[in-house]
Amino acid sequence: MDIFDSLSLGIIEGFTEFLPISSTGHLIVASHFLGIEQTNVTKAYEVIIQFSAILAVMFNYKDKFTPKHISLWYKVFLAFIPIGAVGFVFSHQIKELFSINIVAIMFIVGGIVFLIVEKFFIKEEKVLVHDVEQVTFKQASFIGLAQVLALIPGTSRAGSTIIGALLVGMSRKASAEFSFLLALPVMSAVTAYDVLKHYHEFTSENLLTLGIGFIVSFIVAFITIKLFLKFLDNFTFLAFGIYRIIFGITLLLLFN
Repeated sequence: MDIFDSLSLGIIEGFTEFLPISSTGHLIVASHFLGIEQTNVTKAYEVIIQFSAILAVMFNYKDKFTPKHISLWYKVFLAFIPIGAVGFVFSHQIKELFSINIVAIMFIVGGIVFLIVEKFFIKEEKVLVHDVEQVTFKQASFIGLAQVLALIPGTSRAGSTIIGALLVGMSRKASAEFSFLLALPVMSAVTAYDVLKHYHEFTSENLLTLGIGFIVSFIVAFITIKLFLKFLDNFTFLAFGIYRIIFGITLLLLFN
């Protein structure tokens, strides 16, 4: 992996991690086109850019890290439990699902789900929660179950949690914000696990590549979170649904 690869993947991770379009799917495809092999160094790099994305959420929502928001964090961690348990128990089976075809199919399926949800389920008068602080434990539990689907490559963690939140009556903006916050325990657990596996790759000779990826991913993720919320003030998720379908079909045509 060279500096250009580091820049490219850092931008892709930062931009796609919190959008409902699967960062994992985009990284798999980008790595394929760039000819990047899945070595221990590459895996260590992925740990770094995921960690920087976590920091981007923390910097955007630093006001939530106070005792008066403890109830919200109870709900966030409740929503984390299903994916944490399923991911731990079936980790080997999940790894075997990683392929371009599965990513492509899940892109298309997820896109269709977004179009259906926007068309038939999202009505302004049915929105019960406009502020992420108002989410209930029951709603958080349902979102957590929906997030388990994100273990299938190409589904998108952000996409599955946002869909789950929309279906329980949260507004588009509140759904996105809960998805951002829910990324913290999920990505922290994944990052911590991967650090234990690949810590020996964090050497001085890889420092420049890892550092560039970290900085780029953080900046892009930080900006993307803010722009995404502004986008949702005026638009729906239809564009993401259409994009997913087009991207998935393109992958099937290119790799089959």
